[in-house]
Amino acid sequence: MIRSTARFAALISSTLLSTLVVAPVAMAQDASEAPRLDADTINAAQLDAIADEFVVPATSPQPGGNPDAAPVEDAKPKLPDPAMAKLQILLDRAGVSPGVIDGFEGDNVRKAVMALELRSGLPVDGTIDADLIAQLNTNEPVIGSYVIEDQDLENVTGEVPADYADKAKLDLLGYADGAEAIAEKFHMDVDFLKALNPGADFSAGESINVAAYGPDLMGKVARIEADKSLRQVRAYGEDNRLIAAYPATIGSEDNPSPSGTHTVEVVVNMPDYTYNPDVNFKQGDNDKVLQIPPGPNGPVGSVWIDLSEPTFGIHGTPEPSLIDKVGSHGCVRLTNWDAQELGAMVEKGVTVEFLG
Repeated sequence: MIRSTARFAALISSTLLSTLVVAPVAMAQDASEAPRLDADTINAAQLDAIADEFVVPATSPQPGGNPDAAPVEDAKPKLPDPAMAKLQILLDRAGVSPGVIDGFEGDNVRKAVMALELRSGLPVDGTIDADLIAQLNTNEPVIGSYVIEDQDLENVTGEVPADYADKAKLDLLGYADGAEAIAEKFHMDVDFLKALNPGADFSAGESINVAAYGPDLMGKVARIEADKSLRQVRAYGEDNRLIAAYPATIGSEDNPSPSGTHTVEVVVNMPDYTYNPDVNFKQGDNDKVLQIPPGPNGPVGSVWIDLSEPTFGIHGTPEPSLIDKVGSHGCVRLTNWDAQELGAMVEKGVTVEFLG
């Protein structure tokens, strides 16, 4: 059973800014000897042999920054690591989301590892050791083949304009292309998906390699914690056991999220969005109320979990790679797939406590 919230925060905070530990750690590889990025290599990768050149020191994201600003680039390696990609998929499969699957280590992976440790009763130190690996479902391949279906591409509508006034003229804010649609379906970064499938055009009938992250979690969430300090959303069952954990963007200095405890009012799939510069924020030169159509690339993504605090909610995002990298306009932002999973497990009256 999960300990107190204070203990959770103290345990993770003490290790979040340190480098993720892999025991034992393999020797760093020369860039010219970097592992191939293909299905066989990722499936065969050993979690206890993540090369230390791929372990990126944790950065401190700036949640108080401009929500529309470009993220600060981490000092990432040029190539994703097959073992890290495997770890991300296994964490996702275990219900502790690492965010977008891209093969790169970072704070979102650390938080997922430590949430799994705490849920499993292990020391919360961010160490990938035999005890941690034993909590992961390593029996099945993490990369599998998938034949693209027509319905996978039905929400592909082309590039979405940045300006809200231009968005309001459209009927659906869908995916830019087939690659984006498939990447989101399988919780993957678009570039990572393309690297696994060189030469693919992501059209219906094509067989491709994708992340086998497993089915969505099922259960009944009794309460939610939105942790501003750790930038994480945690969902608990009626027995106070941690069901799921998700990396999150939670407000900013200019647009802070609420404090205290609120309740879920309703869950809306494929929501439209009312832009009101007098109530929310100013986007570009738009100074009038606009009705923004629904879609996965809309301002609130594909799910809106409405809270009792007016104008605030937990929702998806058109930019999954930016979760926990830039601020939000006060709400709690998750990847679309994490928001969908959480939304299916909550109902009206579930409490949402803002911490930190």
